[in-house]
Amino acid sequence: MQWTVSRPFVPPALLDLVDRARLRRAALRYAAHGWAVTPGARLVGHRFSCGRPGCPIMACHPALESWEDSAGADPAHVRTWWRHRPYTVLLATGRSFDVLEVPAALGLRVLGTARLHTGVLGVERADARGPVAVTAAGRWMFLVRPGVPLRAELDHRLDVVRHGAGSWVPAAPSRMPEGPVRWAVPPEQAQWWLPDAEVVQNLLVDALGTLPERHVTVPRQMSTARRGA
Repeated sequence: MQWTVSRPFVPPALLDLVDRARLRRAALRYAAHGWAVTPGARLVGHRFSCGRPGCPIMACHPALESWEDSAGADPAHVRTWWRHRPYTVLLATGRSFDVLEVPAALGLRVLGTARLHTGVLGVERADARGPVAVTAAGRWMFLVRPGVPLRAELDHRLDVVRHGAGSWVPAAPSRMPEGPVRWAVPPEQAQWWLPDAEVVQNLLVDALGTLPERHVTVPRQMSTARRGA
């Protein structure tokens, strides 16, 4: 006799409610620490839907047309945004922090260096252990203190993106087409502390010298318009 295990049927409305509560809870947690959030289009099948009639954007994008003006950390606004829809959680960059987005091989090398050499390289080199997010597509996002341009060694690379003023990144537990965004180093583990951008960039440049040269393409979720100023 062959046994089969069937999953219980869960009404879509209930799944939507659970998703909405989970995403709202995460957005409120970020906002409670002063991180500006804004609702993003939600993943429906293989494309993102913001609910705006005629919106042609299929990739992840803000759900509000004037998101730069409305993004913030007001808990009342956050609750309102996630009251009816399970929006993706987007973090506005260039305010409390910038984000250095890099390919997985580079991100892994830098995170490993920061962990292994704490107390050996010295404060100016090893104090780089801030929050780090990872997408299922293999993009690593290092949260750093804002306002520092990319070093020349990084600025010419199409696979390294600095998200500063006017940009955003998706935050856990939001879902992308390849899978959910997760924290490699959760903000709680880093005690919501942000490292200096120069420190992380120094480690990135050092790591570049240890990696083989590869053909570089622009990540499909990125656009040149979102490269940090």
